[in-house]
Amino acid sequence: MSLTDNDILAQLTEIFRDVFDDQTLVPEMDMTADDIPEWDSMSQVTLAVEVEHHFKVKFKSAEMEELRSVRDLVELIKSRATAAAA
Repeated sequence: MSLTDNDILAQLTEIFRDVFDDQTLVPEMDMTADDIPEWDSMSQVTLAVEVEHHFKVKFKSAEMEELRSVRDLVELIKSRATAAAA
């Protein structure tokens, strides 16, 4: 069963809330690091680790550095989850 964008976004909500320590945070597809003041290079690493662990996928550091929005992260998760299921 493949994950939809909404499935991934729902799961990312809890991860984002934990990583950025904001229980009111609701990530949206067009959000960028600029929209979340706590989203810096250190939290990007924490976010990557938490996402990899939760979705049981692996990212290259260059892939994480290229992410510009939540949508990019969702697409990357989908591509990895699909490859892992194949």
